[in-house]
Amino acid sequence: MFTGLIEEIGSIKSIVKGRNSYQFTINALKVLGDSKIGDSICTNGACLTITQMNHKDFTVDVMSETVLITNFKELKTGSRVNLERAMRLSDRLGGHMVSGHIDGIGKIISIDKDDIAWRIKIKATENIIKKILDKGSIAIDGISLTVVRVSDTNFEVSIIPHTAIETTLLNKKVNETVNLETDMIGKYVFQFLETNKRTNNNNVTMDLLQKNGFL
Repeated sequence: MFTGLIEEIGSIKSIVKGRNSYQFTINALKVLGDSKIGDSICTNGACLTITQMNHKDFTVDVMSETVLITNFKELKTGSRVNLERAMRLSDRLGGHMVSGHIDGIGKIISIDKDDIAWRIKIKATENIIKKILDKGSIAIDGISLTVVRVSDTNFEVSIIPHTAIETTLLNKKVNETVNLETDMIGKYVFQFLETNKRTNNNNVTMDLLQKNGFL
């Protein structure tokens, strides 16, 4: 489990390609401080397991399913990636609950300056859009952000200067892709409602969920 608060920007040292998989070695410092082999590192939003490490880099395996649903196939040697260690139960939850399980990728369609901040508009598939709530949380390349607007085909987030400096998001250009993970609680509520519709159980309504604090 992660919070979406990026601890460090690492860089891809080497990539070993299998038939449908990858092995990344990533240069890093901070996230290696108390890590060990077998620990999880959220890498551009995906939960990956350390298989080898030393004091300046670590290696992870990326299986074919992860390659299929992320933009990892676009990474190159030297690419910068957002890194976060798994949260401790004693930590403050400053972001939101992030599982590190990517729902799919989005494409940046605009980046606009908005006073001190930047507004970023991202196009996503219908399957992802229908799980995004206005003013809800979303993880973009592992970064915990608040949705400021959502439509049928895209959504917008706004980032402050601190986030711009501490993450890779503003290094992206229009038409580049990002990994997306929608809000965990929202996904569970959505799945519950979908199951309810399929079974023709009309006892659960949006009003009922809202009255009981689920929305």
